[in-house]
Amino acid sequence: MYSRFRRGLALIGASTVALLMLHPAAASAHEHRHVAGGKYSFTVGWGDEPAYSGFKNSVSLGIEDANGKPVNDVTDTLKVEVSSGTQKTTLTMEPNFEIGEFGDPGDYRAWMVPTRSGTYTFHFTGTIHGDAIDETFKSSETTFDDIKAASEVEFPAKDPTNGELAQRLERAETRATASAKKAKDDAGTARTFGIVGIALGALGLVVGLSARSRRS
Repeated sequence: MYSRFRRGLALIGASTVALLMLHPAAASAHEHRHVAGGKYSFTVGWGDEPAYSGFKNSVSLGIEDANGKPVNDVTDTLKVEVSSGTQKTTLTMEPNFEIGEFGDPGDYRAWMVPTRSGTYTFHFTGTIHGDAIDETFKSSETTFDDIKAASEVEFPAKDPTNGELAQRLERAETRATASAKKAKDDAGTARTFGIVGIALGALGLVVGLSARSRRS
């Protein structure tokens, strides 16, 4: 009985290993990197993932020293420039913890609402304990998530976000401006033709009167 039990455990263990090999655990959607000559390590991503447009989120930065211990005393010496397409904004990294009270030591955030889906870039600058920091992280399939359109998970109706509404308004304004310009150009052309017609009519009248005068 005992030997059958052991064989059963061995079979379960082997099956578990095989399943793990076939379905490896998904990697955390954060990028890990050593910075400042290896003095610190950064773990960078979105505070809430999956990350969707139109919802409050944050740039998440975990900081550890070379011994793997959280760095807890970074105040306002680190900033992050967040960029998407041609748009950029600069935010200050703030502690998202209080020792013995809440949060994870070494966890810093910059709060924001990403209003467009797509690729985002985080550029960290400043100092940690006097060491200069200048590091850029970009969302991708191998680093941290791109921002997804909220419509991917909306139910039962897929409502447009404020950002999507703004894009539609911009496109409508562009079309309206183009239509107004065309109408103005067409009106100008019609007015020109009208003036030319009047001038030709007047010229014809003059020629007619002149011919009649000669016959008289």
